[in-house]
Amino acid sequence: MPIASIDFSLTSPAVARRLIGATLLVDGVGGIIVETEAYDRDDPASHSFAGPTARNAAMFGPPGHAYVYRSYGIHWCLNLVCREEGHGAGVLIRAIEPVAGLDTMRARRGLDDVRLLCAGPGRVGQALGITHAHNGLPVAAPPFELLPASLKLRVVSGPRIGISKAVDQPWRFGLAGSRFLSRPFR
Repeated sequence: MPIASIDFSLTSPAVARRLIGATLLVDGVGGIIVETEAYDRDDPASHSFAGPTARNAAMFGPPGHAYVYRSYGIHWCLNLVCREEGHGAGVLIRAIEPVAGLDTMRARRGLDDVRLLCAGPGRVGQALGITHAHNGLPVAAPPFELLPASLKLRVVSGPRIGISKAVDQPWRFGLAGSRFLSRPFR
């Protein structure tokens, strides 16, 4: 069954699930989203939990836009804003299966192993060339291209990774059987 489009007005877990299998490209480089995590303003693990700040302002902006932040002062991480403007919810892109611009991704990451190019949010950011300049940009316009999954896929879920609050929330989603996940699901 084909999926028509991605509705960013839905809850972050619903958007996170629907992004699995979608194709994400930045300037023609990217692949198939195989792992996501949902965050919401009522979620103590979310950057939006304490309200709007200069750092997280994009997360309170219009749905379908990028929220980019630096993790540990090293890695740029890409989130897609969802719900209504002002709500403060987003979906972290945790892993993609690289399919377009492999040579560019290999050069940016400094490695050849295709499985490790985009297996983790920092790796995704580096491989796709994500910087703070992408923060607040609509994902339905260049340099982004986001194409919904062409078929309904088997999606698995479980607890999110690398957080210390709301750790049992089952808001991590992945493509069942993918070898490109950042970590396997239990």
